[in-house]
Amino acid sequence: MRKSGAIFGWTACLIVAGAAFAQDWKPARNVDIVVASGAGGSSDRTARVVQRLLQANPAFPSISVSNRQGGGGTVAWTYLAQQPGDPHTIATFSPTMVTNQLLGVGKLRYTDFTPLSIILREYILVSVNADSPITSGKALLERIRKDPTALSFAFAAAPGNHNHVVIGMIFKAAGADPKQSKIVIQKSGGEGATSVMGGHIDVLVGAPANVLPHIQAGKMRAIGLSAPQRQPGAAAELPTLKEQGIDAVFYSWRGFLGAKDLTPAQIAFWDAAFAQALQAQDWKQDLAQNAWSEDLMSAAETRKHLDSEQALIATMLGELGLLKR
Repeated sequence: MRKSGAIFGWTACLIVAGAAFAQDWKPARNVDIVVASGAGGSSDRTARVVQRLLQANPAFPSISVSNRQGGGGTVAWTYLAQQPGDPHTIATFSPTMVTNQLLGVGKLRYTDFTPLSIILREYILVSVNADSPITSGKALLERIRKDPTALSFAFAAAPGNHNHVVIGMIFKAAGADPKQSKIVIQKSGGEGATSVMGGHIDVLVGAPANVLPHIQAGKMRAIGLSAPQRQPGAAAELPTLKEQGIDAVFYSWRGFLGAKDLTPAQIAFWDAAFAQALQAQDWKQDLAQNAWSEDLMSAAETRKHLDSEQALIATMLGELGLLKR
């Protein structure tokens, strides 16, 4: 079971330490947040929320967001890898970076960068078109047992990622082989929602915030959330997969990477900047609105988490038959 990285006691210390280090370094020009997916998805939403929060800090001359989609994140991360020692470009990242490397989708690892922070965890929602005959987790399992290849599952943005892991867990709960799942990779969760509402895909697996407005509008239906219990905020009415007897508890984390070879002063600045940004009242509202859970980690804690996450995800992918033998 993963341990939460939420650490609150050190936040004030980071802000004070960062203020001291800011005398040694602070941004000298625009900071660009590179999003490792297309517009409209969870990574994009996270980047734009953080952009708004960081802009309240006078240490930043300006902050932009640019989407570099493709390759399940590898296009964005390859671009970041080409900026060694430059603290003015950071990129979003998630477990997809780990799964890409394990599955051979990409060669870049978190050790090729400077991990800066993880700021939140996000449980995965399984949803369908409002007109779908699938009305519950039980009904979903029955369809899979009857024919594991009958349903198409959409998710963003790379095979083997956290969304794919949850699909594998559901297939295992149904007694079916996860390798038989019919998956359709999307550029973003927003694109996946459009495909499901248009009747092109049967099931969407991804971030709750991508579909909550459509659920509220009566266009989509929530089947189950991969959380251990019901969540607060916008996700309060979403049933969990666990309460429906499906052993599928898993979450994605989201954070930010810097280029390789950043200095201790630059890392300390980013530690303090993220800690300060997440003290804003707006951030609490963002958490509730997007069905996120705060899980703030410093750069050092993020690196430690990634070391353990590499081993955990490798084990899970192996159990699901997704790793090549």
